[in-house]
Amino acid sequence: MESNSLIRGLLFLLLTVVGVPGNSLVIWAFVRVASHDRRLLPADAIVLHLVSVNLLVVVVRCLPETLATFRLVAIYNDASCRGIIYVFRTARTLSIWLTFVLSAYQCLSAAPPGSRWAQVRATVAHHLSFIFLALWLVNCIVSCPAAIYSLGSRDNSSLMEHSINAQFCLVQFPSGLARDANGAVQTARDVVPMVFMTMASIIILVFLYRHSQQVKGLRGGTSGKSRPSAERRAAKAVVTLVTMYVVFYGVDNGLWVYTITVTQTLSSALVSDLRVFFASLYASVSPIVIIISNKKVSRQIQCQSEESTARTPDAALSAA
Repeated sequence: MESNSLIRGLLFLLLTVVGVPGNSLVIWAFVRVASHDRRLLPADAIVLHLVSVNLLVVVVRCLPETLATFRLVAIYNDASCRGIIYVFRTARTLSIWLTFVLSAYQCLSAAPPGSRWAQVRATVAHHLSFIFLALWLVNCIVSCPAAIYSLGSRDNSSLMEHSINAQFCLVQFPSGLARDANGAVQTARDVVPMVFMTMASIIILVFLYRHSQQVKGLRGGTSGKSRPSAERRAAKAVVTLVTMYVVFYGVDNGLWVYTITVTQTLSSALVSDLRVFFASLYASVSPIVIIISNKKVSRQIQCQSEESTARTPDAALSAA
């Protein structure tokens, strides 16, 4: 195996090893919270949906890339390429939009009770299921063209005009107009939430700054500190997730624009590898931020760890 292929395989293996357990652990923690509390708060429901979509991104893209790179499974043909690219693009964009929904909801949470924005937050929370359904429907429809035109890998000599090399798959559009139109739609549906979530994050940062100034101005008394502390922790976690998105998906979108505008890169497997890597990096790393910042998740993991530790001596005694 060539060194480039080995490095590529190890990188996608790393994303798989980190992303699958990390996202699965967060999902398991929220399921335990929901079973214990009989409900999930709206912010927790958004995070749970986000993590579920991120797990789908890692499983449907990083795992097959790893298996194919090390030639463990011959998984890529015309049918599998259509399915993998369709699910990956749908889940990837859902991850972006759900990050925006999370940042917007956290931004609305900074509104004072009784204000118009607080009423908007209540409306969003009430119609959260409808928002999830709408996002799924829109993104499933938008991802159809790339899936329809996807094919299994071909020899370099068979790469035709208006095609995009996706390493083990090939997206062959019928015309340059179809290719450019699909690229414009893909870019727009990524850039729009990026702009909105950046604005929401700026508002959150302003709120955090003003709140810290107010705390500094207080004299005496410690009442009311617990809830603001929880709000600041949640806000910082959201800003961190948005920053990760802007960095990782910013590189991904930059490479995508470069791919659809510069003809020489159409047959470049390296560009395709970098795009998939950065598009999957957020899905693999974001659960680490959630585990560290979300007390409900970390508490469930800690309790399970303590229960496992407590059962180990009992098992040893019973065996003796």
